[in-house]
Amino acid sequence: MTPNRLIHETSPYLLQHAYNPVDWYPWGAEALQKAQREDKPIFLSIGYSACHWCHVMERESFENHEIANYLNEHFVSIKVDREERPDIDEIYMTAVQLLTGQGGWPLTVFLTPDLKPFFGGTYFPPQDRWGRPGLLTVLKAIVELYRKEREKITEQAERLTHYLNAMQHPKPSALLLTPELLQRAYLHFLQSFDREHGGFGGAPKFPHSLELSFLLRYWRRTQDPEALHMVEFSLEKMARGGIYDQLGGGFHRYTVDAQWRIPHFEKMLYDNALLVWTYLEAYQATQKSLYRQIAEETLAYVLREMTSPEGGFYSAQSADTPEGEGAFYLWTPEEIHAVLGPDDGPRACEYFGVDSSEELGASVLARPYTVEEFAARAGMTPSECEAWLARVREKLCAVRERRERPARDEKILTAWNGLMISALARAHQILGGEQYLRAAQRAAQFCLEHLYKDKSLQRSYKDGQVKGNAYLEDYAFLITALLDLYEADADRRWLEMAKSLSATLVEKFWDEHSGGFYFTSSDHERLPVRTKSFFDGATPSGNSATTFALLRLARLTGEATWRARAEQTLRLCRDLMEQAPHAFSYMLSALDFYLGQ
Repeated sequence: MTPNRLIHETSPYLLQHAYNPVDWYPWGAEALQKAQREDKPIFLSIGYSACHWCHVMERESFENHEIANYLNEHFVSIKVDREERPDIDEIYMTAVQLLTGQGGWPLTVFLTPDLKPFFGGTYFPPQDRWGRPGLLTVLKAIVELYRKEREKITEQAERLTHYLNAMQHPKPSALLLTPELLQRAYLHFLQSFDREHGGFGGAPKFPHSLELSFLLRYWRRTQDPEALHMVEFSLEKMARGGIYDQLGGGFHRYTVDAQWRIPHFEKMLYDNALLVWTYLEAYQATQKSLYRQIAEETLAYVLREMTSPEGGFYSAQSADTPEGEGAFYLWTPEEIHAVLGPDDGPRACEYFGVDSSEELGASVLARPYTVEEFAARAGMTPSECEAWLARVREKLCAVRERRERPARDEKILTAWNGLMISALARAHQILGGEQYLRAAQRAAQFCLEHLYKDKSLQRSYKDGQVKGNAYLEDYAFLITALLDLYEADADRRWLEMAKSLSATLVEKFWDEHSGGFYFTSSDHERLPVRTKSFFDGATPSGNSATTFALLRLARLTGEATWRARAEQTLRLCRDLMEQAPHAFSYMLSALDFYLGQ
């Protein structure tokens, strides 16, 4: 089979599509010039390598010759890895959310030849089903619209692009930055807290580590016991649920249910880094051994399975193997009995909640009981139960290691490495352990050697190749990591590099006209919209992380200019924090730090 143009890329996600019959182009001048020359709409598909539904859409639609032939005849088809190009993803995800009220991956967007969006969605089945239009139906409708109602498409694209640009310039608030903002946010989280299962909202259930870290700060400020309860209840439910890998450590991205039982099985570096931050903070607050254990096991997983020989950290592990989604992690009672024998097998099934009636046909391991509860049920002391569990885990892990492992995305991203360096540096400060400090130092050195050139950062590294200008989050997360390292080992080179990177950040990303920081640098490729990332999602927004980092830098150095930029950004987001605190949890943590100075 002849490969398409994606065969020359380094992204694992793009390479997964290199043998599709779709005539894919990577984002770049060749594709954009072809669209303009032939006056064809652009079919833009955005995803990432660990995304389960991206794989489903590829199998169903992009390997379908009828769909591929239609795309090749009527569209210029572009594939983008959202982890390599978050700037493109940010623009078009926001556009689809405005058009449809929802977003997600795979992201499917239709653009005019000058890159302006006019229609989009997420996953489309190949044919009409489940009340969703099939991809082929959508493609044919777009071609008909493009041919007969071009003016309407152009008008829609212009209006949407204008609105996207207007969104980038909120007005700074004249109101004061006060602790009342923190209290209002706390009351919002209190209202949306799931009192039965922990976390916030219903299914699907995401970890929301940034919200939990904010609540710990609020508890530290006010000593409100309900704030600490929300954190502890959530962390314990997650630690005992299927979202946590009970054998190998580390967290999956989310669960499809509200009870933390059935995960979407991909593991992302950023989730695990940020959850380590939160579990460490909870351990600082309470000294409960469970939080220490989860942080240590998660870091052990990262150091064992997600660390490159050069010291950087890989991006993700997929949900899928040839046996199916999550097959690596699932167990039947029969499999456990075969490994552990007639005595330990049934007992282990009870401890891990393994049930032959599970809807998946096999069970995700969880912990319905605490060690103390199960020890009492099994007639053991807690220490005997711990020893028994250690033996059981060792045997099950040995068998699991013989299964085919999920694919690993071996891109090394500056931003996500910054988050994990911070997690390791903080672990060294809180737990001790030279291995954490050594791993953090080695990864920081890797980033500075391979992803830093001519006083500027690059986005990603794979197979010896460095790609792409860095984004605001790359600078902000790495600066944060360097400050954490400086606090961990008192080596001034980290502080000096943080200052140097911060100077570059302000020079390249600061908006002199409206305030706040752009997502892309001033020397970046021009796109229809130059966005500002304000809303915290699974990771802190670039503006939140920059604000917090500059406030810390100001405190460490005494240089007031850093604090002034941070304060301007806080004022820019003040009304937004009040209106939608759930989208500004890390900015609220930065505000708490600012108010404490």
